[in-house]
Amino acid sequence: MAFQAAIALFATFFVLLGIGVPISVSIGIASLAAALIAVPVDILLFTAAQNLIGGINSFALLAILFFILAGSIMNNGGIAIRLINLAKLIAGRLPGSLAHTNVVGNMLFGSISGSAVAAAAAIGSVMSPLQAREGYKRSYSAAVNIASSPTGFLIPPSSALIIFSLVSGGTSISALFIAGYLPGILMGLSIMIVAYIIAKKEQYPVADPIPLKEKFKVILDAIPSLFMIVVVIGGIVGGIFTATEGAAIAVIYAALLALAYRSLSWRDIPKILTETVSMTGIVLFLVGASSVMSWAMTITGIPAEISNAMLSISENKIIVLFMMMVILLIIGTFMDITPAVLIFTPIFMPIATQLGVDPVHFGIILIFNLAIGIMTPPVGSALFIGSSVGKVSIEEVIPTLVKFFIALIIALLLVVYIPQISLFLPELFNLL
Repeated sequence: MAFQAAIALFATFFVLLGIGVPISVSIGIASLAAALIAVPVDILLFTAAQNLIGGINSFALLAILFFILAGSIMNNGGIAIRLINLAKLIAGRLPGSLAHTNVVGNMLFGSISGSAVAAAAAIGSVMSPLQAREGYKRSYSAAVNIASSPTGFLIPPSSALIIFSLVSGGTSISALFIAGYLPGILMGLSIMIVAYIIAKKEQYPVADPIPLKEKFKVILDAIPSLFMIVVVIGGIVGGIFTATEGAAIAVIYAALLALAYRSLSWRDIPKILTETVSMTGIVLFLVGASSVMSWAMTITGIPAEISNAMLSISENKIIVLFMMMVILLIIGTFMDITPAVLIFTPIFMPIATQLGVDPVHFGIILIFNLAIGIMTPPVGSALFIGSSVGKVSIEEVIPTLVKFFIALIIALLLVVYIPQISLFLPELFNLL
């Protein structure tokens, strides 16, 4: 039954995707097709409807809504340019300094907005013209921006980590947030190493030194934006408030900051709210449809059979984790991170925990894998946005992007096989 259900599930899902059916609808229909093998139609429809509603009936999901709203306010609130100035201060003395500024800017902005697409658009739109004027190749500038934009999926606050926490059965959000810092920084550093090598080869310029007085001004301008991370993440980790309450505080803080900067007007509010409602609706529909898929897979025994199949190949943790990594990298090339987390967490997490992998470590592995997919064709959203703002074709940017892809794979292997990269900080803060 499990084999038949798996064929029905995945065949229906990929056929529907192939003919252009929205992914959430494809998930729902494929789940019903699989569950029909084990459940009568009348019970199936009733139970599927219950799971659809039950899947989004979660207080924790409000955190996603609030973080999306906070990110949208920041995108329209003049935060990006202040973070770019700080990034220049941090990375301005390296060869190809504007490229390094782009990476650091994406790490800072991505961690605040929680969106790879927002980071690629906001930081890239500012940095690409500057790099073009300095003689940087457009393909190189775009590749740096695209490769570094997904760092915000690991550096908190991250909606992807919140969704993983929900689907995995309540893995600590505080532990996941803290665990994401070192892998996220490693992700950024791996990109900077490649950017440094290319910059030395192409002899890209180093930025002029920033006067001491100007340095203080840049830091003072950026501190209010960065302080939001301290307040929100510090409060969540310290147990002062939940992730949802922290997200609501982030909205208030972002709104007050944008008003203080006088970069947000009342006319911007309808646009911001519309963006937030639209994005939240998409995420919640995906969560609800994926809850139906999880139920369908459970009653037909698909996860257990996949687990048995993988463990029949090898019970060696190193080999099994490598197989998972390859599968997730392939999945990430044609599926967005949210549905991929919702679908593959229930399949792979039982295997990982059976092999002794900590749930927090597995969450970071999963998100890191799928974050790389955001920059790869055929459906990488950061790839399309980064190419657009960089005014370069996808065909032109791919050869340079491959170099960054290799560096990210090496960083991913380090995160997969050295658990302490993910677990050191959560253990330090007694979150495990």
